[in-house]
Amino acid sequence: MNRFFGLLVLVTLAMFSRGTAQSTVTANSQKKPLTLEAIFAEGGITGRSPETVKWSPDNTKVSFVQRDDFGEHGELWYVDAATGGKKVLVSESKLAMLAPPSNKITDEREKERVTRYHVAEYSWAPDSKHLLFDSQGQLWLYNLENGTAVQFTSAPEKSEDPKFSPDGTHLAYLRKHNLYIRPVSGKGEKQLTKDKDENLLDGEVDWVYAEELGVRSNYFWSPDNKEIVFLQMDENQVPTYPITDWLPTHPKVDMEKYPKAGDTNPSVRLGVVGASGGKVKWISLTKETDIYIPRFGWLRDGLLWAEVLNRIQDTMELYFVDAHSGSSRKVLTETSPEAWVNVNDDFRVLKSGDRFLWSSWRDGHTHLYVYSFDKQHLLAADAKLERQLEQGNYEVLGVEGVDEDSGTVFFTANKDDPRQTKVYGVKVDGSALHEVMPGEGTHKVTFADNGKALVDNYSSALTPPSLAVCNPERSCHKFWESRSVTDYDLTAPKYLEFKADDGATLYGQLLLPPEGRPSAKIPVIVSVYGGPAGQLVRNAWGGTTELFHELLVRRGLAVFSVDNRGTPNRGRTFSTAIRKEFGIIELKDQLAALNSLFAQYPQLDKERVAVWGWSYGGSMTLYSMTHSEAFKAGVAVAPVTDWRNYDSIYTERYMGLPKQDAKAYDDSSIPKAAGNLHGALLLVHGTSDDNVHLQNSVQMVDALIKAGKQFRLMFYPNKTHSISGPEARTQLFHMMQEHFERELK
Repeated sequence: MNRFFGLLVLVTLAMFSRGTAQSTVTANSQKKPLTLEAIFAEGGITGRSPETVKWSPDNTKVSFVQRDDFGEHGELWYVDAATGGKKVLVSESKLAMLAPPSNKITDEREKERVTRYHVAEYSWAPDSKHLLFDSQGQLWLYNLENGTAVQFTSAPEKSEDPKFSPDGTHLAYLRKHNLYIRPVSGKGEKQLTKDKDENLLDGEVDWVYAEELGVRSNYFWSPDNKEIVFLQMDENQVPTYPITDWLPTHPKVDMEKYPKAGDTNPSVRLGVVGASGGKVKWISLTKETDIYIPRFGWLRDGLLWAEVLNRIQDTMELYFVDAHSGSSRKVLTETSPEAWVNVNDDFRVLKSGDRFLWSSWRDGHTHLYVYSFDKQHLLAADAKLERQLEQGNYEVLGVEGVDEDSGTVFFTANKDDPRQTKVYGVKVDGSALHEVMPGEGTHKVTFADNGKALVDNYSSALTPPSLAVCNPERSCHKFWESRSVTDYDLTAPKYLEFKADDGATLYGQLLLPPEGRPSAKIPVIVSVYGGPAGQLVRNAWGGTTELFHELLVRRGLAVFSVDNRGTPNRGRTFSTAIRKEFGIIELKDQLAALNSLFAQYPQLDKERVAVWGWSYGGSMTLYSMTHSEAFKAGVAVAPVTDWRNYDSIYTERYMGLPKQDAKAYDDSSIPKAAGNLHGALLLVHGTSDDNVHLQNSVQMVDALIKAGKQFRLMFYPNKTHSISGPEARTQLFHMMQEHFERELK
């Protein structure tokens, strides 16, 4: 479950007197008008950001696709990393053929997959002189020197996840759940795996691995171009869920493979196949079969590494593997009793070939460690801990790059403030820890392979995103920025702190309407996500949701947010407080912070409070309305209502297995508490939601009817978890606003 779609907002609204409305209009008369139509229009008020930002393999260029607000017309540009100069690489007319825009995709689930998982429109060839384009499943090779394109595949089935061999002479790709390869120059396509069972995925990523483990590809070339390692996923025993298109006269049903909590997961194993074909060599790792293999790759020619995670996700094992014999050795074990082990992309083998980077929250916070191993006798001994690279009361958010020449590891962290993300560098020997990108706010970075330059995606609460190519120790060249929002005179948040009952600090923020209003109490909107994947109180651009909050502030409302225990990036104790207690701790912290807020700001009206949220936030909306009487109304969008309905990886990580931890599941089941509903509920769901299934809302509706409760219900036909698109979003937020104004008179 991804935080992008999850947003809980505790809302207090009111029907205002004519005098109040006039005062608000007068106070805001100098601001540029802000409407829901403008917020949710294609491109919004800040413009469409660049797509598929990539470094060229020679580390000299940054490429990106820039389209118009509607996502239709666009060009592929590059930025010179040294000078910041920009130039068109692929013209609009050619790009239209080579990479049709995502808005041409009519299937809502496929459109969400492409946008949600950042499926690339193109990739660089190793020579930095060619680009490979994916044109709706057909591959094209584009020559940058002469501007010509050659169609690479023409099979009726889609060719997906293409990858050049390291020397650029061959291309591998997936088709019909199998691996294929062909030379870049000339013909001769070869099918490397030949499984005919559609439930066997060779190198392909299934839904749950993509959604919950962040897996984007399941096969990799060997450094010497001779072999490919891939993960085979066997989905034969995985249950299915029906996704129904209700619009045709005869509805269409697509059966989605989806393991719910406690269900059979796909069985997985690693295989190695020669680039010239032949029999697959299967790798022996652990004797356990109910496992995850979330990350794997090549150490060097003939030698592999793989991470193995157990079903309850409290133990991660790192294996080194002889790809030719198939034998392996467990060289490191990471455990997190009474918690879970986080999956990340921080494993990096250093250039010396005998050391690697590893991250862990074993000391209570996520930090980086250096391990060494005998590269001549890889399977002879365990890896040895050399040192912890840095330490402190903060979280390392990810390894971003390594400059081998200077021996510097670059990483993002919230070192100075958990509400901000900055870039730091530290020597591999643990010395010279320093901040790389100064300035308050949030930096999302993409480093060149050599670690000597980066693309910085910067934003803050009042500053929409901009992109710059930077030398990590010197200067930056900005090459794209959002449209200015200065004329909107956005409201600056007041940052607040509260205490949980265990003494933990809870960070909050408050948006207050303009001064000069009458003395009547101010309604309040408290915005929270509340779940393990979402942090709301951040010094970062909040996008359309925060602009919606701005619109409400202009109507005389206050907007409040607090990140309760269980939200991420605050350390192990803070994050794991909700383990096997979904809803309980979150609501306790939300109510405590809300009560403290009313004590600090007596002008806020505690009698008119409503709650709304999306995904985990939708779950919290329903939990709050059935486990407290603090809210007079609420809107729950795409909620999980019973955690037995949600996917295995996410749910079991935090709640355990349903058979062993039945009480935890029962206590968090919202339909069981339907009879305690307090307040006017509007329940919303997309009928083609393949993430949080419509089943959740149907079960809630059934329970509410049996409990004799009145409520309102809205379905969005064929819409997925995001309920995307200008028409749907504008209609939804208008409906929400009207619901609150009607119920909170």
